[in-house]
Amino acid sequence: MGAMTRSALAICLAISLSTGLAGTVQAHDASPNAQRGVASYYSDRFQGRTTASGEPFDQQALTAAHPSLPFGTRVRVTRPDTGNAVEVLINDRGPFVKGRIIDLSKRAARQLGMLHRGTAPVLVTRVD
Repeated sequence: MGAMTRSALAICLAISLSTGLAGTVQAHDASPNAQRGVASYYSDRFQGRTTASGEPFDQQALTAAHPSLPFGTRVRVTRPDTGNAVEVLINDRGPFVKGRIIDLSKRAARQLGMLHRGTAPVLVTRVD
């Protein structure tokens, strides 16, 4: 193996180790009640429909659907890749797509900068 190849391997190893350690530190910094997963947001066709809590859905409200948190729970949704965060009120059930942990109103999704992507990795932390 040449000196150049060994140097390249050493750099790759250093990057891999530092990236792995950074992820570990972030995981320990998060609340034990935090959830990591993928967020999506409601389609416009749900505007005005009744949510599971009985309220009409409003794309301009800072609300979200979660499979199990009680209605009225406030959560902070943070995108670890950008640092963008928004606080929302749980007022519906869902999402009903495997691998997703929260469905957001369009206003909340806009604040997270995920409208064009449609989904984004998030950390969901209970506020109250």
